[in-house]
Amino acid sequence: MGEDPREIRAEIEETRERMGDTVDALAYKADVKSRAKESVSEKVDSLKSKVTGAKDSVAESVGGARDSVSDAAPGTQDIKHGVKRSVGIAQENPLGLALGATAIGFIAGMLIPSTRVEDEKIGPVADQVKQRAAETGQQAVERGKQVAQDVAQQATDTAKESGREHAQGMADDARQAAQDTREQVSS
Repeated sequence: MGEDPREIRAEIEETRERMGDTVDALAYKADVKSRAKESVSEKVDSLKSKVTGAKDSVAESVGGARDSVSDAAPGTQDIKHGVKRSVGIAQENPLGLALGATAIGFIAGMLIPSTRVEDEKIGPVADQVKQRAAETGQQAVERGKQVAQDVAQQATDTAKESGREHAQGMADDARQAAQDTREQVSS
């Protein structure tokens, strides 16, 4: 029973500290709103980090794809050559080109509504002419489509061939560089 008052005060102080820590812990557990905010904030930060990483990865992929496309794209000379070939086809078949242009012009004219005066003066004859012209125009359009498809196919073939040539040249350059490197390492 004869405890020293200083010891008692020290024990009381120690008990107060433990009780303060306990009260703080209980207050934290009771403050659901703050804990929820912290949890959401942590998850948002985590998602931001993941999105930033994904964005960087996509940017790298796009950059690599852009470089690949620019390397494989046909050069100006190749495009000029393809255009010259297309012009050559058009020059070889000027009648088909003229018929296609005429058909497109006729169809555009047909789409414009006729006036009352035209209907009164021309009447049924105009309907017959329109029907025959529409048939002829359709045939011309089909021929024009075929010519355009031929031109497009030749342009595509030219671009593909150019791409293959560029790829082959790059592969040859890479092989040569590898060979040069091997020779330098061997020396």
